[in-house]
Amino acid sequence: MRVLLIDGEPDRAAAVKAGLEAAGFTVVATAPEAVDLTRLVRDSAADIIVCDLDDPGRDALESMRALNRDEPRPVVVFAERGDPAQIEAAIEAGVAAYVVEGLAPARVRPVLEVAIRRFRAHQALRAQLEQAQATLAERTIIERAKGMLMQRRRLSEEEAYRLLRRWAMDRSRRLVDVAHDFLHEI
Repeated sequence: MRVLLIDGEPDRAAAVKAGLEAAGFTVVATAPEAVDLTRLVRDSAADIIVCDLDDPGRDALESMRALNRDEPRPVVVFAERGDPAQIEAAIEAGVAAYVVEGLAPARVRPVLEVAIRRFRAHQALRAQLEQAQATLAERTIIERAKGMLMQRRRLSEEEAYRLLRRWAMDRSRRLVDVAHDFLHEI
């Protein structure tokens, strides 16, 4: 796994880098602060972001939110303090793991592995939600088209659906596309 390390203290960053590499990770880049993470991830092609921060600020959290939106990657924050509101803000920004009381070398690998699994599970749920929303939108279009056919041609629901299906088969198009075109023609 390719790691982007965020740490504002050079000596600590060197120690964390050594710990990550000892745990089997490759540190591809180091940055002093968590700003413009999307660019840093694109430039470094990092698979995971490890932030060793004393106190993640609003700018860092906003950068994590932008990263989660534009280039989703697992983000792990090791922080010295664990204010509940700050942890909640980090989770909302897309942080996969927020570990309080800093980075201990023995915990690095298990924490990163859990964060990666949690991130993947979240991404899968996100994809399922997007698919369900798309399916619902398609069904809504088909239902509207059926309703218009029923009203304008005095058809039953089944007859309207069969007519839409026939139009779709005749044109070798998806049912939702034919329904969409029909709604825009009226």
